Amino acid sequence: MAEKKLTFEQAMDRLEAIVGQLEAGDHPLDESLALYEEGAKLMKQCVTMLDKAEQKVKKLRTDENGELTEAPFVPKE
Repeated sequence: MAEKKLTFEQAMDRLEAIVGQLEAGDHPLDESLALYEEGAKLMKQCVTMLDKAEQKVKKLRTDENGELTEAPFVPKE
């Protein structure tokens, strides 16, 4: 069965709801494990979407002639 593709915002909202449910501790162990597994998949999906977005980001810079050029975004660590 194909999984529904969520937007980043939808995935984050669902992930936050799952965290809230797990923190409340109101679910039996098997349900908590299922929620944890769903949350892990959502987290991986969000990280993948963020990685793809980061690859698309371009940084404008001025070259030696004073012209604006595009360069790949390289985050400072």
